[in-house]
Amino acid sequence: MNPWTSQAIRKIEADFNRSSDTHLIPLLMPCSSDIQVYFKDESTHPTGSLKHRLARSLFLYSLCNGSIKQDTTVIEASSGSTAVSEAYFARLLGLRFVAVMPRGTSIEKIKAIEFYGGQCHLVDNGAMIYDEAQRLAHELNGHYIDQFTYAERATDWRGNNNIAETIFAQMRLEPSPEPAWIVCGAGTGGTSATLGRYVRYQHHSTRIAVVDPENSVFYDSYYSGSRDCVCEGGSGVEGIGRPRVEPSFIAGVIDRMIRVPNVASYAAVHFLEEVMGRRCGGSTGTNLFGVFTLMNEMRAAGQSGSVVTLICDDGNRYENTYFNRDWLREHGHDIEPWLATYRRFFESGQWVLPS
Repeated sequence: MNPWTSQAIRKIEADFNRSSDTHLIPLLMPCSSDIQVYFKDESTHPTGSLKHRLARSLFLYSLCNGSIKQDTTVIEASSGSTAVSEAYFARLLGLRFVAVMPRGTSIEKIKAIEFYGGQCHLVDNGAMIYDEAQRLAHELNGHYIDQFTYAERATDWRGNNNIAETIFAQMRLEPSPEPAWIVCGAGTGGTSATLGRYVRYQHHSTRIAVVDPENSVFYDSYYSGSRDCVCEGGSGVEGIGRPRVEPSFIAGVIDRMIRVPNVASYAAVHFLEEVMGRRCGGSTGTNLFGVFTLMNEMRAAGQSGSVVTLICDDGNRYENTYFNRDWLREHGHDIEPWLATYRRFFESGQWVLPS
């Protein structure tokens, strides 16, 4: 190994060594004593999201494969959060970084990428980010780090302090230490692949549920068995949902998929602000819908246990969208009936969806 690569890997490992693991936060619900809910707070990573773990793994994977060298320009196709985290690691290593993103990516994410020294290359058609990233990599003689292909293999799913291992370690002293369900979304599919493989490898009975926004193909692909599903446009929830079935999406390690209306995701983040005193990103709202759906089913079946999900990123990145009442109104989203649904379930356990 050349000295620069060795030093680059050491810098990333030192950065990890300076970081504590993220907190596991219980959501205490008046309606429930026999089913406990926990949020793994990934927003406390240095770059503010779950994607910090992925970016670290992708850089280490590329460095160890010899794809990133001292003068390599790193290019990524992203809807925002992964690019923020990758810009952080590129700056750590003194590398140029270019993020290819849909033009509708939140301005807060664009500013964060630029804060870490990255460049933003915006495209009008979100489906073109892959081809454009490839084109730029060829033009700049750079490396397309390609989260959508390598997310499921860059992370060590057997352990090595991955998100699954830390969840089970933090649950060890809880009333129901082995969760009945872990709920997450899918953007690349890397997180669900890591969780699903880990619980099988460790012989846990925990099941993995993946929540999918309304304009995304993962749900249809899972239940149809086809990897050829496509749709037009963005999912409406940044960070999760895709217009194509990404290579890192591994259906075989998932036990359940739940489709979530976007307005339900937007309402959920407002509800979480009420009961947790903090703002979470839209994908966390999508997760909450899945959690309450599964809790309702567990209660109806007379089951007890725990359900774990993720706070994927900080809601302050979406001040001009999900937390902006004018934006919600302009896009035809009436969150009030859904807010009432969440409040009712939280207080009384009645899960009745708006008609």
